[in-house]
Amino acid sequence: MNAPVRTTAALEPRPLYGIGTVARLTGLKADTLRVWERRYGLGASHKSATGRRQYTQSDLDHLQLVAALVSQGVRIGEIAASDGKTLQVLLERYSQNGGPRKEVPPAKSKALFIGAELCRWLDEHQGCISAVSALLARISIDQAVEQLSSDDAADLLVVHCPSLTLQQIRGIETLATRLNARRTVVLYQFANEQWLSEAERLGCLALEYPIEPSRLAFEIGRTQVEKETTEGIANLSELMPARARLFSDEELLAAAEEKIVIDCECPRHLSELIRALNEFEHYSSACSVENWKDAAIHTGIYAYTCHARHLMEKALQSALEGRSLELDVIAEQTPA
Repeated sequence: MNAPVRTTAALEPRPLYGIGTVARLTGLKADTLRVWERRYGLGASHKSATGRRQYTQSDLDHLQLVAALVSQGVRIGEIAASDGKTLQVLLERYSQNGGPRKEVPPAKSKALFIGAELCRWLDEHQGCISAVSALLARISIDQAVEQLSSDDAADLLVVHCPSLTLQQIRGIETLATRLNARRTVVLYQFANEQWLSEAERLGCLALEYPIEPSRLAFEIGRTQVEKETTEGIANLSELMPARARLFSDEELLAAAEEKIVIDCECPRHLSELIRALNEFEHYSSACSVENWKDAAIHTGIYAYTCHARHLMEKALQSALEGRSLELDVIAEQTPA
């Protein structure tokens, strides 16, 4: 009896860049990119349905290294066949030998998203994954365990489990170990406290699905910051932890009508400010970014906005508590 054939999961890279964007981010002309593709195979890994070149983040990272060396006087023919690690070593060696230092953006963190429904959701919220080199796998946990190997290593693993079970948790644990993931996020719709506690014990962050786009963007950005911190590039203390919203939009509208003890407009002003911060959080998380600097800036903007919104919510809570105390006093003083 023949052994079953082991299939390989189709991993869809995101984001995909057009040739104009790649030309701008590398400092090369679009015609130069076309010539390099034709002569040396340094081209886009994908093409759209209409035949347009689509560069993955890995393509862009590689071309930025090549462009940096060529700008230092290295002949393209000498390095066209070199891999990324070799190019990085050559660039560092050139700088150490007295050549002008050419800064190249650090490679983005790699994130793997598993689950057909999650991938469909990401198709509509691509701003969430602009801060990483993302791979989408439209398969189940069981299929991922069967098909993914250590070659698919990722810094961040995000898995969608409609109903979280112990078997899925074990599968996630296997994948996280195999892929050497720094962080693992589990998105669930139904789960009992026992399985949530088990996922937490394994170091997973469990969040309800569907998730707010801004929260997912924050978790993705945090992974990039943690990677850069490990490499000595960034300071993780600058990134505040994400805060869940304390008030729904309906509660904020109701709070705006409240009057507190000193009969001022604080509830209304605070409610308006919080709603504006809520909108800006969503806007910031969905901004289209095309390079690592933009991604880092937007991650920081989101983190500080989130923290400011949380502080304003605490202020509104204090105002509403004051109103509640006032009503209690009035009730006590009113004759039955």
